[in-house]
Amino acid sequence: MSAAPRWGLLVDALEAGVVLLTTAAGLGLAIAVVDGVGASAPWAVLAVAAAVTAGDVLLRVPLRRLAHVAGAAGALVAGLLAQVAVAWAALAVVPGIVVASAWSVVGVLTVAAVVLGASRWLWGSSDNEYVVADVLLHARRHARRTGARPAGASRPPGLLVVQLDGVSAPVLAQAVEAGLAPTLARWLEDGSHRVEPWWASVPATTPAAHAGVLHGAADAIPAFRWWDRELGRLVVANHPDDAARVEASLSDGRGLLAGGGTAVATMFSGDAAASYLVMSRGRRDGLGPGPGYVRFFARPFVLARAVTATVGEVVKELYQARRQRVYDVRPRISRAGWYVLLRGVTNVLLRDLATSLVADALVRGDPVVYVDFVDYDEIAHHAGPTRPESLRALEGLDQVVRVLERVVAAAPRAYDVVVLSDHGQALGATYEQVEGRTLLETVRDLMGPPCAPGGVAAVDGVQGADDEAWGPVNALLASLLDRGGERALLGPGAVHDRRRRGPDARQRVREHGRGGAPGAGEAPDVVVVGSGNLGLVWFADAPGRLTLEEVSERWPRLVPGLVARTAVGVVVVDSRAHGLVAVGPRGLRVLEPGASGDAVQGEDPLTPYGPRARADLARAARLPHTGDLLLVSAVGAGGRVHAFEGQVGSHGGLGGHQNDAFLLHPVGLEVDDALREDVAGARLLVGADAVHRQLVAWLEAAGLRVDVPQRVGQVP
Repeated sequence: MSAAPRWGLLVDALEAGVVLLTTAAGLGLAIAVVDGVGASAPWAVLAVAAAVTAGDVLLRVPLRRLAHVAGAAGALVAGLLAQVAVAWAALAVVPGIVVASAWSVVGVLTVAAVVLGASRWLWGSSDNEYVVADVLLHARRHARRTGARPAGASRPPGLLVVQLDGVSAPVLAQAVEAGLAPTLARWLEDGSHRVEPWWASVPATTPAAHAGVLHGAADAIPAFRWWDRELGRLVVANHPDDAARVEASLSDGRGLLAGGGTAVATMFSGDAAASYLVMSRGRRDGLGPGPGYVRFFARPFVLARAVTATVGEVVKELYQARRQRVYDVRPRISRAGWYVLLRGVTNVLLRDLATSLVADALVRGDPVVYVDFVDYDEIAHHAGPTRPESLRALEGLDQVVRVLERVVAAAPRAYDVVVLSDHGQALGATYEQVEGRTLLETVRDLMGPPCAPGGVAAVDGVQGADDEAWGPVNALLASLLDRGGERALLGPGAVHDRRRRGPDARQRVREHGRGGAPGAGEAPDVVVVGSGNLGLVWFADAPGRLTLEEVSERWPRLVPGLVARTAVGVVVVDSRAHGLVAVGPRGLRVLEPGASGDAVQGEDPLTPYGPRARADLARAARLPHTGDLLLVSAVGAGGRVHAFEGQVGSHGGLGGHQNDAFLLHPVGLEVDDALREDVAGARLLVGADAVHRQLVAWLEAAGLRVDVPQRVGQVP
């Protein structure tokens, strides 16, 4: 036997010994503090640790086979039962151990998970390293046992794309400077990577970005939620049925992940061969292939530690929200209710699960892997984009990147790692905080007679619910709780919105867009939706989009009344005379080249929005299903905006840093300047479709698009 294999066996033995001893230490402390469990000697605790480890190894293959049949839900249930059964059997069989009940076993698992997590923190390991410790250990063993590659041979290429949702380029720079992103800082300092800013076009939302980056079809998405006149209801991008319908309309089979790629926690699949927690495939594929979840759900202490850390995140949120109230931090919004639990689930449990799934995909050697982490975006919506808790979320995400970097080093492919964002965020008080009423209430009032008693209620309206944050959770529920008829949804989008029209009350349209019962086929007078500081208004009972002339004839107070609001900066509407026009409080601007009339009349309302405002709004106002009216909030000092929904950090329109996304890529992957455009004197990629084209170009150069089908009529 050569020296290298002998050394590898020694390393394996040392690693196994360290794992056994740390597990025994965690179990020993748990046995000491949990009622109903006792040990007569230290050796008994060590024997229990060995039995638990052996049970984990023996059950893994049967659990994977079961997961093939039962799916992710089966893996969850079987994994939980297996953990308790293995621990209970070990505690019951080993001499010198006394156990009273199954609840005592659950207590031991929970306490041991906390102890092991704390010990990793004291040792200096990443908070997320426990999630991939097992897969990393097996990957290294496999690499050592397969031996060195022939001379001159190298690992085949691969690409890992990590999306840090909602992180603007300036916020990334701030985090790097503050020492909150040491892994990314090291890459930049060592010269292995560089940052390429790119412009997130209106609508600057995750669905539009995923449609663009993953499919090259951002034009299919006019907002986070929109009114579909053909369907007669709201379409919401993070509802599984709607996401599936949208993807079916935009996919051509040649998405970014076509040819064997894997998507994790995304809105759309990118035509991936394997998808996990992908919204558009929630109904068809559930959570994804069941075996991928076995390692997370069944391995001792992993799920228990994740659940425990989730509780800790909830406690942290309660403290941070109270701090904002005590110190009167402004602007701020309420952070109570379901969001407290939601933050814990998305920022710990789902993040750790996604990390585990990505690690499995890398070790399998999937050619392209794409994952979206929403931690920062979720907190920034409620706390603000540069508030301490939001920036601390970046610290946790940087640890995830460090963990995946270690997995990449042991993977069978030489993965290039690209880190990007889909948009940024902008701070500001909400429209309702500034105006004292919602945008829907404002629109309904301006559509009614000037002094009509009860004029606000005279117009029947529907407002889209603020349910963006519930997307990852709804992806889970779509698979686990769907009963066939009524869809399993949580959050504001699951609330019935009953509106009144005239003296008779009847159910109109639910807030989340599912059709009402009596009066089927009838549409509300007006539908108002907020996507951050981008507002959209549809006159749903009209057969098509109304022009400015038609709107002014029907509701002469509406457009002037909207632009007169302090929190509204500009209203975009089509017109017969000039095409698309942007109307402000003291002037208007014609948006489309070649339209008749002066380009600007009075003061240019787009001046506060920067050099891309005209092009972005002209594009957004011509997207399919876009609103009859598009509103962008006013932009104040420091780029502050006013969201038309309950968010203190928002994105969707223009203003602040919400359009300043980034692409952090290896220096060996050059950005094609032909894909860039001039933006305020800088050369930038503009729009998610441009990012898609650049990523595809890198994949083609690496030979990773060979198995992707040709487009119809395309010459090979």
